[in-house]
Amino acid sequence: MRLLRCLLLMWTLVLSSHAAFADGKPDCSRSLSLALHDHGLLYSAQTNEGIDKDIADELARRSGCKLTITLMPRARIWQLIESGGLDFSLSGITNESRDKFAAFAWYFSNKYYLLVRQDAGVKTLGDFERNPSLRLGAIRSFRYNPGANRLVDKLDAEQRVSFANSLDPLYEILLDKRIQGMIIEPFDYPTVQRAAIRAQTSILEFDDPPVLHGLIMSKKSLPATQQEAWRVLIQEMRADGTVQRIFQKYFPADLARTLTQY
Repeated sequence: MRLLRCLLLMWTLVLSSHAAFADGKPDCSRSLSLALHDHGLLYSAQTNEGIDKDIADELARRSGCKLTITLMPRARIWQLIESGGLDFSLSGITNESRDKFAAFAWYFSNKYYLLVRQDAGVKTLGDFERNPSLRLGAIRSFRYNPGANRLVDKLDAEQRVSFANSLDPLYEILLDKRIQGMIIEPFDYPTVQRAAIRAQTSILEFDDPPVLHGLIMSKKSLPATQQEAWRVLIQEMRADGTVQRIFQKYFPADLARTLTQY
């Protein structure tokens, strides 16, 4: 009798899985893993709040799936997405290498900026690049827009980049003059507005268009049909205004609109 019950349970799970695939909905037959990274308004480990946490909660609510949410450094997230040890992360951008192992569902777009110490004598991005005494701070495994990527790669080759796993250590060494600049985005603005940082820094804009960010999906753990199912869910959240409303909790309405309506 126990064997029969086990067989019936297994058959029920198989049927429910096939049904999820058939109707284009997320497959909730197993617990799915999603990792957040500590990064400004996207997510704060200290408060357990942020845009990506709200997006994750809404994805769980709409899909009906159990999402096991953890906190990891960004470098570890990409490693696990590639190996299939992690199903999802958020606010990711693509490149040729990542396209081989990750799929994406876009929900916002933003530009990048160089936050630079005023006493570095930097007026343009070129000034920073040409001065061998200046060091840049960057988050390990982060990629940005083409201009910022080129700057990071060039200075890294010259051993002029200090890497960290999150923003806070970079702000500390910026104030301590151990680096003279770091790359930021709108989610970092509240920290930049702190009196000590604001008084000592200026912001330069990279001359590149905004970069799409989105839900990251592991191609190894999620088949193409399921990637599309989650992509549709994100599209619905954008279409009914949910994504914009989440951003408006953290940004002025006009900036939230700019970030989410692209």
